[in-house]
Amino acid sequence: MPSETPQPATPQHKTYREPARSSFSAWLRTIILIVAAILFALHFLHLNADFPNYSPWVDWSKYTDEGWYGDAAIRHYLTGHWYWKGDFNPAVALPVWPLLELLVFRFTGVHPAAARALTLCVFGLTLFTFYRLIARHTRPRTENSGPPLAASLAVLLLCASPFFYVFERLAILEPLLIALTALALLAASHLHSLNFFQRHPHPSVPRDGGSVGLQPHEKGASKEGALAPGSFSGATLFPSIALGLLLPAMVLTKTTAIFLNPAIAYMVWARAGYRLRTAIRFSILPSLMAIGIWLAYFVFIVRPHYLDDYRYLFSANAYTGIELEPLSKVVLNTISDGLWMGHILFPLLFVILAFALLWKPRFFNNPLIPSLLLWTGGYFAFLAYHNNLQPRYYLVVAAPITVLVALGIDFFRQQLGSQPSGTQPLNTKPTPRLILTSLLTAAVVLTIVIPDTIQQFDFILHPDYTFQAAANGIKSIVLADPTHPHLILSISGSDLTLMTGLPSIDDDFGTLDLDQRVKQYHPGWYVAWNELDDDKMDALTPLYNVERVAAFPAMDDPDRNLLILYRLDPTFPTPETRTHKHHTPKPLVTKIGQQPSTTQLEH
Repeated sequence: MPSETPQPATPQHKTYREPARSSFSAWLRTIILIVAAILFALHFLHLNADFPNYSPWVDWSKYTDEGWYGDAAIRHYLTGHWYWKGDFNPAVALPVWPLLELLVFRFTGVHPAAARALTLCVFGLTLFTFYRLIARHTRPRTENSGPPLAASLAVLLLCASPFFYVFERLAILEPLLIALTALALLAASHLHSLNFFQRHPHPSVPRDGGSVGLQPHEKGASKEGALAPGSFSGATLFPSIALGLLLPAMVLTKTTAIFLNPAIAYMVWARAGYRLRTAIRFSILPSLMAIGIWLAYFVFIVRPHYLDDYRYLFSANAYTGIELEPLSKVVLNTISDGLWMGHILFPLLFVILAFALLWKPRFFNNPLIPSLLLWTGGYFAFLAYHNNLQPRYYLVVAAPITVLVALGIDFFRQQLGSQPSGTQPLNTKPTPRLILTSLLTAAVVLTIVIPDTIQQFDFILHPDYTFQAAANGIKSIVLADPTHPHLILSISGSDLTLMTGLPSIDDDFGTLDLDQRVKQYHPGWYVAWNELDDDKMDALTPLYNVERVAAFPAMDDPDRNLLILYRLDPTFPTPETRTHKHHTPKPLVTKIGQQPSTTQLEH
């Protein structure tokens, strides 16, 4: 691999006037960031509103996932116990997000707006991290080409995207996974070799002060660019420690993070000057920390106490797979569904990559480009393998794709608009070439941003509160009846708990079958979407008379647009009768616990 990688140039004092293209680019960067900041601020409006109804993204996470993956924090705050034995407890395998939510709930109380505001703060951290990461790996192509715009363009595209708007406002796992991965790449790009036993700099460490390896001007570096023996300052150790903490945090946020590790490994390799032995030394401390933290969590917490819940999370997600359909169909669907992230943005990525391969392969010299491509390819591999193509999963690949598009636009802007140093004297007026290039760049960016912003403004100006209204209606009825327990049984029970504070258990997922959980927890109410399924009736009727009390229109999906409240009146137990058990297809059978309904598995 080439050893040259764009990095911020070391500032130098200049005695001449600032070039016109430099001031012009700086002015553009400021305008772009102001617009992005306004769009980001608009994300915080209407936090209690529904996921936009009749949007292009049909994703059932808007009915369930905010409650499911924050359930431990919600329950701990409301009841003092985060773990409900036999019910669905995903926090056993994915504890990072509920821990963050619990910290917030300590100050705000349990409320959807608090959880969603936390997600948007995580999105803000993602924007800042990408800005720093891109700025570290971009610089002017020539002395008079002006400051790069890739970082500000990436922030603008992310803030303007309606796809990010709708899913970054949900309190789900994907936004945090994106932020942690971006932070891990940033930490990997600052790693130092910790030579505990070496008296002299290792010859394999880059000595030219190049941007790939250690920088001579960085703290803890010797004249040759290698780490001086015994120089273990905070600036030296911090990136390694940070990466060692971020890697297990990613996996404990969402286990699919393992598909993103190749992107981080490439950044470590690039940081080591594309030398394997040096990269190994760079990664020793972070790797030992990451493995040790995950093993300690699994061995001392999960295995002795919650192993069934840990296994159940994977078993319940094993109902799909690449082997269930022809490979060509799976791959085609996986790639074509990328249009969810933008009908212009997604195809533009392939245009940029084609131009770079055929015209300017130097584009790939920047180590951030291959790292982002590995991030994208790694998660696309998971999507194809899992073969459960939900829009929310594409959020994790939309982030690196958006950054790649911004990097590509700015790279070709600089290639077309700059002239080699010394070909023209520096001047204070924009040249026609600079103006033309800027107009072409603006046209490409506005082609993406204007339609996205219009759609985003439509969501902002027309919020719906149907789900919140239905939850409040259910709460009023439940609290008005002192003869029945307040405990709710529902597939959306955790979301209802987040919105109302009413306790709940799940009717589709759990390490105990539904009939056993009903006997154990004795719910007083059942909340269903559109109809009461036969398998739910089979579990409820031996103990309860099920009486419909109220119905509330909510959301937009034809299969889930009416929230029905049933009261569970206890009845005398009847002798158990032997009935024929319907055969369930093998791929739909979990190895442990509650078998989700066929309708639920379709989504």
